[in-house]
Amino acid sequence: MSVGVAALAQVAIPFTWLGAVLGISFLEAPLKFRAPGITVALGLGIGRLVFRALNVAELVLAAALTAAVLTGARDIGADLATLVLIMLWVLLAVQVAALRPRLNARTRLILAGVTPPRSHLHLAYITLEAVKVVLLPLLGVLLALRVAA
Repeated sequence: MSVGVAALAQVAIPFTWLGAVLGISFLEAPLKFRAPGITVALGLGIGRLVFRALNVAELVLAAALTAAVLTGARDIGADLATLVLIMLWVLLAVQVAALRPRLNARTRLILAGVTPPRSHLHLAYITLEAVKVVLLPLLGVLLALRVAA
């Protein structure tokens, strides 16, 4: 049995995306503030750059995965894999369009020496990242089963 590029992409992309989220959100982000010489201002500046790059990479991966699913699927209906892919797009859209701009505004205030009022924005962002960590391997398995069928 020959495995096409779209089928291979359907299986590989969710796990690649998962690795990026785990590596940046749950490894790099918390550890950078523990490195010697990293101030809060420096850590926030690095974080803005890194998360901007992560979000761009996620958008590219989501688009490539969607294209692979549309190209390689026999039946794209209201199945669980399609629902999970839609949920991932929604999570990513909320992070990029709603949370990141507000987090960036807070960062600018902090970098300017202003102490903004308490906020749960980081907790919301982290919660969405945790949901992605559950949904991405689920999607990878569902798509692998779909490809194998």
